[in-house]
Amino acid sequence: MSESISILDASDSDFESRLTSLLERDQSESQEIDQVVNDIIQAVRSRGDEALVEFTNRLDRRDVGAAGELEVPVETLRRYADEIDAAQRVALEYAARRIESFHARQRESSWDYHEEDGSRYGQIVTPLDKVGVYVPGGKAAYPSSVLMNVMPAKVAGVREIVMVVPAPDGELNPTVMAAAAIAGVDRVFTVGGAQAVAALAWGTDLVPRVDKIVGPGNIYVAMAKRQVFGIVGIDGGGLEESAFDT
Repeated sequence: MSESISILDASDSDFESRLTSLLERDQSESQEIDQVVNDIIQAVRSRGDEALVEFTNRLDRRDVGAAGELEVPVETLRRYADEIDAAQRVALEYAARRIESFHARQRESSWDYHEEDGSRYGQIVTPLDKVGVYVPGGKAAYPSSVLMNVMPAKVAGVREIVMVVPAPDGELNPTVMAAAAIAGVDRVFTVGGAQAVAALAWGTDLVPRVDKIVGPGNIYVAMAKRQVFGIVGIDGGGLEESAFDT
């Protein structure tokens, strides 16, 4: 059943009361989602891969038997890159080069100097060890999300890049998979939602724990990232923040 759109007019006498009612409803819905997200996170923390498989089967309408089935082999990614339309591959490779070139100019360097009194000052810039990249799946397929989050991490020198992407009904988007191969993603898991964020934040037997999680997602993903902040870093909207630790 579709919902009607409420139109509020600031000149109406009941504008304040209607606005307050609408905001209270939104807050209530937000709290409900927050609780659902918390339950999912705690389940993944306590049951690891078993919970990942359970939520993936239930929420993405899949029939995964073992956790290992959630990982997409690197060879499969390369095959997608080889099989997509030639013009699409050229476009992805061109975009990857441009993103890499832009972010290479933002890269900071370590430096230090000595004062006359012998004291030493400076800055040490080191890349993060592991970064998790969340990529939307299903109807929302964005190869640009892969390139715009992975290439800066590559430029920064991040040792391992882990990508998570939901695959509703077991379907993978060929262009997204090809983008992962072209960008040089190290590991890809077909897991989405709050469960994917929890797996990246705490790690499971299958999914490695990362230092930072970046990438767009729905409200469940956004709330999950907020809940795990402090356990891991999360993006703050700037791509330049996604791969460096200063």
